Amino acid sequence: MESVFKALADPTRRDLLDALRREDGQTLSRLEAALPISRFGVAKHLTVLEEAGLVTRVKRGRFTHHYLNAVPLAEALGRWIEPYRVAPAVGAMLDLKARLEGPTMRPDYVLTTYIRCTQDALWDALTDPAAAANYHPFTPDAHRDGDALVYTLPDGSDMLVCTERRLDPKTRIEADFEPRWAPDVSESRFVWIIEPQGEHCRLTLEHYDIPPGGEGYAEGWERLVAGLKTWLETGTPTRIAAPMEDAR
Repeated sequence: MESVFKALADPTRRDLLDALRREDGQTLSRLEAALPISRFGVAKHLTVLEEAGLVTRVKRGRFTHHYLNAVPLAEALGRWIEPYRVAPAVGAMLDLKARLEGPTMRPDYVLTTYIRCTQDALWDALTDPAAAANYHPFTPDAHRDGDALVYTLPDGSDMLVCTERRLDPKTRIEADFEPRWAPDVSESRFVWIIEPQGEHCRLTLEHYDIPPGGEGYAEGWERLVAGLKTWLETGTPTRIAAPMEDAR
């Protein structure tokens, strides 16, 4: 946590995070053009942000794209702030549905975190509908319908349908995502990537084709991953809930 606050203490690094908040996935050249410092200086600040976990790099072909990763801030929120402002009652859940496209397409949103757990435990948490009650911010109710994970509202209606299109056991999940709570918002797709790192697993989310109306998706993912990390590391169910409209 100390590295996060140290990274945020520098105004140039805050400017970089603001630039990525306005337009995620920028290259070094794009970021350099917006700041009155050298390319080397921008690269050095990005390295500090990456080491603090606030920026994630994704290489696509000849270019490296930089994404704002708000998980460390979400963890701080969950630790110090959320217990005082989150009501125990929960609404429904957020997720994204998506059309699978070629793997070389640039994601619209990327999130990365490290979780102290086994690869099996993380895989089960992401694929077993019963696990949703332990960490999902919008609903504890989910069930399987063939290849689809279906998340439901308290009245029994479907809120979200995530149809799995590709499963590489214990390493990768690619899924379509249909937001039934917002039928006017088109489908999108997301990818989970699991990479064992000793006693930890590196978990990356890539979200593609975010449609108009999906501007709040990022906060929903951050809440979900922060709750997932806390539950797997401590065994304590942690659902960092938010009003349903925040998912939009």
